[in-house]
Amino acid sequence: QVQLVESGGGLVQPGGSLRLSCAASGFTLDYYAIGWFRQAPGKEREGVSCISSSDGSTYYADSVKGRFTISRDNAKNTVYLQMNSLKPEDTAVYYCATGRPSSWDFAAGYDYWGQGTQVTVSS
Repeated sequence: QVQLVESGGGLVQPGGSLRLSCAASGFTLDYYAIGWFRQAPGKEREGVSCISSSDGSTYYADSVKGRFTISRDNAKNTVYLQMNSLKPEDTAVYYCATGRPSSWDFAAGYDYWGQGTQVTVSS
């Protein structure tokens, strides 16, 4: 069955870096888009980034452009989110999801979700 497992979260100081991983099983990555979303306490889930299935195009929320990079390793069936220059406002639970959404940041368009990994940016 389809499964997504996130890892790599943790506590980091402002300005630091983390790399999140999303390991997929039960399907082949290159046929589906993989999106990263995050949800902070009391806030709605928001799209962070996405890598498409067709040509590997990447998409980013304005709030993370220039700081986050999404990539895909088809051999390992894993998608990564490299997060640099982290800010306290990046604190959230980060989820990866897969599907064929009509728009990359449309959460309802994703069919399968991981359990999430906590990222806390604090001094």
